[in-house]
Amino acid sequence: MLTAMTLIFLTGYLAIALEHPLKMNKAGTALLTGTILWVIYTFAAPECIPTVSADAFKLFLTTRPELAELSFIQQCNHFVVEHQILESIGEICETLIFLIGAMITVELVDAHGGFLFVTNRITTKNKRKLLWIIAIITFFMSSVLDNLTTSIVMIMVIRKLIANYKERWVFGSIIVIAANSGGAWSPIGDVTTIMLWVRGNISTSSTIPHLFLPSVISAVIPILIAQRFLHGNLSQVRAIDLAEENEIIKELKTKERLSILIIGVACLLFVPVFKTITHLPPFVGILFGLGVLWFFTEMMYRRKERIHEDLKLRVTKIVQRIDGTTLLFFLGILLAVDALRYAGILDMVSEGLDKYIGNVYAVNMIIGTLSAIVDNVPLVAGAIAMYPVATDAMVMASTNPEYLNHFTQDGIFWQFLAYCAGVGGSMLIIGSAAGVVVMGLERINFLWYLRVITPMAVAGYLAGAGVYIIQNSIFP
Repeated sequence: MLTAMTLIFLTGYLAIALEHPLKMNKAGTALLTGTILWVIYTFAAPECIPTVSADAFKLFLTTRPELAELSFIQQCNHFVVEHQILESIGEICETLIFLIGAMITVELVDAHGGFLFVTNRITTKNKRKLLWIIAIITFFMSSVLDNLTTSIVMIMVIRKLIANYKERWVFGSIIVIAANSGGAWSPIGDVTTIMLWVRGNISTSSTIPHLFLPSVISAVIPILIAQRFLHGNLSQVRAIDLAEENEIIKELKTKERLSILIIGVACLLFVPVFKTITHLPPFVGILFGLGVLWFFTEMMYRRKERIHEDLKLRVTKIVQRIDGTTLLFFLGILLAVDALRYAGILDMVSEGLDKYIGNVYAVNMIIGTLSAIVDNVPLVAGAIAMYPVATDAMVMASTNPEYLNHFTQDGIFWQFLAYCAGVGGSMLIIGSAAGVVVMGLERINFLWYLRVITPMAVAGYLAGAGVYIIQNSIFP
């Protein structure tokens, strides 16, 4: 059965990677894969539990003495249904709820034109200078917002400024690289860093100082190379008027829109502080922030009686805009990975990596390279499941404490994983959600990106990785 589970997971993974050629949404594939693996695991549990979850199973039986009279197979079934799958869903929902809160917050700010206060300050006509400005804004925006939203906002900006489609391809590609690099150094900047942060693999105080410089280098190198494709000045530069496309902007005061931006960004930035002070999970902090922003917008619209109700962008309307398929994809993939973890398959994989590679840098560089081809969410989820966060007691008891120390909270493995999985997706246009959406919006040719942008993205990825390795050798 373990072989069947492995083959089903690999088949599902391949279908996700080939989502566009197959014309099959990856969310449906992920859900199907995850649920099938759990069904198979339910039947395989009696052979897996004694070797993989023996201690947890024993503790479960001591809390449920009424199960003592049942057969071993029935006991295993109760353990899977009443403990393992509930534990899995609980861990998954921590991340899902945080993502829902963050997505609604960002969408609410974007719908009210909040980001225009940043983008409308772009006044330069020099194309190379504009490339740097766009990249810097993207880099820092994506450290707070998700890469997808950041990329869409910045593509809207360059569409208003640049007429030549080939030049927009260069700008769009740099937006993808800057968004992915910017999301890698912040615990709330990307889905994968959110996963690592929520699960306790990394912390804010250590991740930002360790990954900021490597992430900057991974973006700067491609920009330096890409600017040689741009020459001269733009014909004209004008502020972007969202009122052309969104009637509600005409009815709101500038200070009201600015307030929504400030509150929204403050809510996102407040989450790590909230977690540090209260020790509650991050999703509680983001829900608190969303509640504050919701209350503010409701009070604001109560005073706007002359605005038709259909035009008001209340949170209840914004909720309908968030990408539910992304959340379902996330749910399906993590269910699949957890089924493999409980079956002991990921333990076998981690033992193989330790035996035949045995280097945390090499393992993460491989993961980063793979993230350019397949979605980085299951890659990171698999790594989290394969390598539990090592405690001080585990390190002291280990036969190789120096190696196991890399897997403690904020250890080299987890920080470098955040960098590699985030930045590695830039090496191909289909390697990240930001890349896929920019490819669709600007109709960027895959082979053009492979020929022109991939070499500079690879150079940035390797340069940033080198900086991180040097950092750790100098400041261990």
